[in-house]
Amino acid sequence: MSNNIIMMTDSYKVTHHKQYPPNTTKIYSYFECRGGAWEDTVFFGLQYFIKKYLMGVQVTPEKIDEAEAYFRLHFNGPWGYDESLFNRKGWETIVSKHGGKLPISIWAVPEGTIIPYKNCLFTMENTDPDCFWLTNYLETLLVEVWYPITVATQSREQNKMLYEYLKKTGSPDALLEFKLHDFGYRGVSSNESAGLGGLAHLVNGRGTDTMAAIVCGNVYYSEPCAGSSIPASEHSTITSWTKEGELDAFRNMLTAYPKGLVACVSDSYNIFEACKTYWGKELKDLILGRDGTLIVRPDSGELPGIVTDVLEALGEAFGTTETSTGHKILPPQIRVIQGDGISIQSLEGILKHLDEKKWAVDNMAFGSGGALLQKLHRDTLKVAFKCCWAEIDGKEVEIYKDPITDPGKKSKKGKMSVEMGADGKFTTVVEGKGDPAKNIMKEVYRNGELLVDHKFSEIRERAAIPKD
Repeated sequence: MSNNIIMMTDSYKVTHHKQYPPNTTKIYSYFECRGGAWEDTVFFGLQYFIKKYLMGVQVTPEKIDEAEAYFRLHFNGPWGYDESLFNRKGWETIVSKHGGKLPISIWAVPEGTIIPYKNCLFTMENTDPDCFWLTNYLETLLVEVWYPITVATQSREQNKMLYEYLKKTGSPDALLEFKLHDFGYRGVSSNESAGLGGLAHLVNGRGTDTMAAIVCGNVYYSEPCAGSSIPASEHSTITSWTKEGELDAFRNMLTAYPKGLVACVSDSYNIFEACKTYWGKELKDLILGRDGTLIVRPDSGELPGIVTDVLEALGEAFGTTETSTGHKILPPQIRVIQGDGISIQSLEGILKHLDEKKWAVDNMAFGSGGALLQKLHRDTLKVAFKCCWAEIDGKEVEIYKDPITDPGKKSKKGKMSVEMGADGKFTTVVEGKGDPAKNIMKEVYRNGELLVDHKFSEIRERAAIPKD
């Protein structure tokens, strides 16, 4: 894939420089989540795109030549090629006047901010009147911020749900940040998705097996190590001992890792024999005498019943105590992780089922893969980027759309400010009527330079779930 910013756009945008009104000198656009699955949004990920794609020199004569060669082929259909389609003069202006740095200003709310949908999250405008066309040319790339925002938002909603059920079942002080573990590396569309999406989950949690997320956090958000993992088996490391040797495979997991947490997949043949006989009898003393916790992992079976079936089998073997709410809990040396079929919908069903069956949620951790990082899209939160203000013939013009066929797509108009409303919630003040002193948006990028460098630890603090 090319790292040429000129080609990181939808094809039709290449032609848009000819479509604005004469004497246009400024284009100002905004990004928002118009609605979707949840009322609150976690704003996260813009800094990654700025650092990776917008900082420093992005336009060079060589990149202009490369892009023109591609567009000459791309737009040369049976109708022939129009030399005026590619805005070579505009890109050469960026090289000659700005040294190849993008003459753009971006204002954004702080990353990690929890903000209701239908609020502006960032704005973008050109800083050079000759480059008015550049603002919306960059839309394609920057709208991809929908992905980390959506992952972080959905992950936070799951953590909110987990916290409510931890409280309800008598374990409010459990380690919430380790209850939802990222298993999604292999289930995403690319290594970049794994890094950015995996890091978005870690805004809310600490458990991950997606190493790309750790690297992403270090490089783009100054976080040495955003998440943790533990030794864990997969089916190949257990079944290589053969069915007859499964007990030895289990024993090896305990002796190879004599301290700390260790997870073992236990459904290769018979999950109930594994729980009742192998873990619950043959290896019981080893488990209870170990300085750490064995985490049993079923990887098949119908949800939500398989979860309590496994807990019942382990409870029969190891015994249980009760939380303050009368929910059963296993000894601290043994727990369960459900990593098969976990989505926000199935998680809610499991948590309700655990409560109904009087099992404490603190017996459990959950691993989520494709549903956490991949099973979502731009319309999950109805993300949009729209032009709302321009300067034409020296006059300010407020711009908006209001299609009669879909009122939900009506856009905001004028310059914007995001402020705290009288109800204690953020609101977007439009039409240039905002108070600059109250605007929580700050300029984060200007003319190739990053102006605000968010640290991951600060983002986590802003996004933290309130605990009572």
